[in-house]
Amino acid sequence: MDRAQKEKLVEELGQIFESSGVVVVAHYAGLTVAEMQELRAQMRDAGGSVRVAKNKLAKIALEGTPNASIADLLNGMTVIAYSEDPVAAAKVVDTYAKENDKLVILGGAMGGTALDVDGVKAVAKLPSREELIASIAGCIGAPASNIAGAIGAPASNIASILSTIEDKAAA
Repeated sequence: MDRAQKEKLVEELGQIFESSGVVVVAHYAGLTVAEMQELRAQMRDAGGSVRVAKNKLAKIALEGTPNASIADLLNGMTVIAYSEDPVAAAKVVDTYAKENDKLVILGGAMGGTALDVDGVKAVAKLPSREELIASIAGCIGAPASNIAGAIGAPASNIASILSTIEDKAAA
């Protein structure tokens, strides 16, 4: 890798660190190629990405970013998982680490906040953006359906009373 390629990689990593909602750093020693591809596929399905980069270049890219404090985690065979959704990458990595003990979570960052292992696991337990939107939409829609039901109820009650009176009159 020549100097121009390294500079380009540092720039890409810098953009990743600045624009991602969450970044998770983990050791992946012992993972097979198939297991790594499975992790990448799960992350892609969740809207995130997985990147293996040289630690030295990643540390250079972290300089001056809000998550510069995670540079200490970049030792050994590390993988960087990230997503714009502040929960997606943490969820996928946490779930995968539970299934495969070769992937060891070291920590991460959410915005300017550094996360330890427990912090990453706590973020993973939060609902995703889509789940939050669905729950908010449900809360907004519930009162409207209750109002519509309350408005329509007297009319249906009157209709059933009239139908009962009509049936008695016909008999």
